[in-house]
Amino acid sequence: MNPTTIFCPNVACPARGHMGQGNMGVHARKDQRCMCTQCRTTCTATKGTAFSRVRTSAETVTLVRTLLAHGCPLQAIVIAFGVDERTVADWGARAGSPGQAVQEHRVEQPRDLGQVQADAMRVKKQGGIVWMALAMMVTTRVGLGGEVSAQRDMPLIRRLIERARRCAAHHPLLVCTDGVVSYIRAMRDTCRDPMPTGKSGRPRLRRWRHVVIAHVVKRDERRRVIETERRIIDGTPARVETLRRRSHGEGVINTASIARLHATFRERLASLTRRGRALARRTLTLQQGMYRIGTVDHFCTPHASLAHVGRGTTPAMAAGITNHCWSVQELLSFHVPPPRWTPPKQRGRPSQAFKRLIER
Repeated sequence: MNPTTIFCPNVACPARGHMGQGNMGVHARKDQRCMCTQCRTTCTATKGTAFSRVRTSAETVTLVRTLLAHGCPLQAIVIAFGVDERTVADWGARAGSPGQAVQEHRVEQPRDLGQVQADAMRVKKQGGIVWMALAMMVTTRVGLGGEVSAQRDMPLIRRLIERARRCAAHHPLLVCTDGVVSYIRAMRDTCRDPMPTGKSGRPRLRRWRHVVIAHVVKRDERRRVIETERRIIDGTPARVETLRRRSHGEGVINTASIARLHATFRERLASLTRRGRALARRTLTLQQGMYRIGTVDHFCTPHASLAHVGRGTTPAMAAGITNHCWSVQELLSFHVPPPRWTPPKQRGRPSQAFKRLIER
């Protein structure tokens, strides 16, 4: 048990969210409990992780979640470990929310993306159809996030582009998608910054410079692609070719990298398999499975396509997010600090007590 990697969960504590600053100490080593020296609040060492409130040993839970993240059937795990099917499903669901927290904390940081590919795949669900939209950085193969919605409409595309924007710095960027026109408006409306003028009122929004948008439209007949059309929406062909070569893209404008990521998800998540019987009942189940598989693939799985960077390189290592290949237990045990507190909006002048609260 290492108290330096644990933060105080008390919302009213002055040291809320602080890690490695000496405010957390060991309270009971046998029970794996820590105590904050500021507010005297005690908590378990697994508070806020995927092992919270799990009585089974961490090794067994880690092994089961590793098998789930790599597509092992649920019935095989039940027979092999002798646990209830609902318990295994609960362990898998609990790994989804911490995985999303790790994704938002470590991946959603501004960096030079180079080329981004985005696409949505159609998923069958009990009683209907949903769409799972994903975006990835081509150079490092790291996923930038995903969204699940009942319709492939503008709100779904906009939420996906907003996640990709939080990962992008102000550098030249090439965005390759399919022929859905919603990507064009979402990119133009999302990739903007306020232009301060020193005057009162809402400032004007200025679009990012050097953002190139390209579409890859495939036409098929009888489930076979017969024609592929490549369109440059924003930018020049020379600019597109420069960004494509800089991001280690091969051939021409394509969406092959995001299609390969879709194949990984379809291989490891039973509800995404075409013509399968393991249909998802809820949209939340798909979202949890998406982040459970995505974080294990990006942080714990070396990719052969990144051999030019180094042997045994994971997408997170190639992107500079981490310097080593994480184990699944390290991923599930990662403590994500809470977001910085923001004061609520209110009309009028703030009181002195409210100012002291903001400073604290």
